[in-house]
Amino acid sequence: MKVAYGLKAHSGWAALIVLGKRDVEWVLVDRRRVELVEEEWAKQPYHAAWELKGDEARRLVKCGIDSAFSIARREMRAAVKREREQKNEVVACAVLVGNPMPKWSVEEILSVHFRMHQAEGVLFRDALVHAARQCKLDMIEVPEKTLVSYAEQSLKVSSNELSKRISAIGKLAGPPWGKDQKDAALAAMIALA
Repeated sequence: MKVAYGLKAHSGWAALIVLGKRDVEWVLVDRRRVELVEEEWAKQPYHAAWELKGDEARRLVKCGIDSAFSIARREMRAAVKREREQKNEVVACAVLVGNPMPKWSVEEILSVHFRMHQAEGVLFRDALVHAARQCKLDMIEVPEKTLVSYAEQSLKVSSNELSKRISAIGKLAGPPWGKDQKDAALAAMIALA
């Protein structure tokens, strides 16, 4: 079966939905939480570096970023391997994204608390996008703020119909089927279209 990934990132983890299509029916192939950090501080590397100065702060932030990218690559490779073992073909990956970060230095980010939150929000999304590209997957960056209208245009289906489809998948899947899973499923639909 041809399948696609939908991913919604958080600080240190992501919701992964793998959808396939059998005839006209959407099939939930996999649903899981993907951990993107191994140490608690790495969920918020800018916050962890906040009281540090100069090179020490930059090193800690770089370590957190490098680790997130490495773990995302490892997890993406494992996800692709799981699907291949099931004889599925991964045709695309959609990651929900927000606005890009300005080209601020670590010092500029650490100087404003809100910027630290922005940078950490972008970090894990960027790590997933990079990992998908490293795995040679067709990558679609879906703007999270306009997800529904983006899906309506991509899938040529009304928001009411999309909601019904997502609910039907969720009923078959059972809990957890919250906003993270619903949004990731919609992203996977876009990727599979």
